[in-house]
Amino acid sequence: MSKDMHNKKYDVCVIGGAGHVGFPLAIVFAHKGLNVLIYDINKESIDKIKRGELPFMEHGGEELLKQVLHNKKLSFSTDPASIRDSAVSIITVGTPVDHFMNPEHKAIEGCLESLLKHFHEKQLIILRSTVYPGTTDWLDQYLKDHGKPMNVAFCPERIVQGHAIEELQSLPQIVSGTTPEAEQEARKFFSVITSKIVILKPIEAEFAKLFSNAYRYIHFAIANQFFMMTDSAGINYHNVLRGIKENYDRARDIPAPGFAAGPCLFKDTMQLAAFSKNQFSLGNAAMLVNEGLVHYIIDVLQKKYDLKKKTIGLLGMAFKADSDDTRSSLSYKLKKLLSFQAKEVLTTDPCVVDDEALMALEDVIAKSDIIILCAPHTTYRQLDIKNKVLVDVWNCFGKGFLFES
Repeated sequence: MSKDMHNKKYDVCVIGGAGHVGFPLAIVFAHKGLNVLIYDINKESIDKIKRGELPFMEHGGEELLKQVLHNKKLSFSTDPASIRDSAVSIITVGTPVDHFMNPEHKAIEGCLESLLKHFHEKQLIILRSTVYPGTTDWLDQYLKDHGKPMNVAFCPERIVQGHAIEELQSLPQIVSGTTPEAEQEARKFFSVITSKIVILKPIEAEFAKLFSNAYRYIHFAIANQFFMMTDSAGINYHNVLRGIKENYDRARDIPAPGFAAGPCLFKDTMQLAAFSKNQFSLGNAAMLVNEGLVHYIIDVLQKKYDLKKKTIGLLGMAFKADSDDTRSSLSYKLKKLLSFQAKEVLTTDPCVVDDEALMALEDVIAKSDIIILCAPHTTYRQLDIKNKVLVDVWNCFGKGFLFES
């Protein structure tokens, strides 16, 4: 980092630092000895972090948070003016997609408009969340057009949600900059937490992040397509998968079927589709398969039961196992569709705390005629479902997809 960067009160300000991308990054940098400012407009989350409480599930987060609070390496602000006191600003606002599956730049533009006057020319600005190809260069020009010629970098996060603290310090960090100076400063900055740095051009780094997520999304779609194909033929897919994988390394990466959802995989695949002028047929097909798994489950149940007479219980409303994050969860899509078909739909989740409709697990099991495992939380592994009809795409219980006692 440049000498000018050491003259500021904070080494880094994480903008949106109470969120899923920003918070783990902030406490890891604080753990490495940097003076870190978390800036966020969500006062409730800020207050929670100040008390030493995690804003969401993060393995190893509670202990690390208490440590950096004790060492006074972590500061907080809801005032955008505080940003000017930092040497580095990391923007954790990404590019979402709208209802037409097109990238929505307004989130980043809105963030910049509110913060622009607080940036200073000596700052290094780092984009951290996933962005549409070309956004880093767009940001560089936007700042210049508004009289803020700054060093701009894009350094995408690539962690598995919930395991950021471990992976931030073990995975290679992709670094790119719009100028050689920006690239060098970003490289030195991230060298604080990892020695494994991969240098790319900004557009290359943007594609690298999108390709990583789209690849995983397509990977899951392959498993889900295989599952629906074999199940339609009356075959247990998990037996087939076991046969394929046993002592056969070339098939070791085939995942199990299940809900492929969350805030990144679908969105980033659709961003690539938009970039390719809707010619990303493989990505579009993956979307149809993964989103269609919910419809497949309902179709199977409709053929066997009069759902209007059945109460259905959904186990796990988070978008993946052992997570409290419900963003873009297919469990809620399933709930919505079943609400038109079933007598009643009941929901439960041991991790989610922000859904007032959730019921106690034992009540859902007792009152339901059909149980659908949506998110295979670890706590469900030894669960007694009381001989109810069980729908288990994941084969978490080892009884196959549709088990009738």
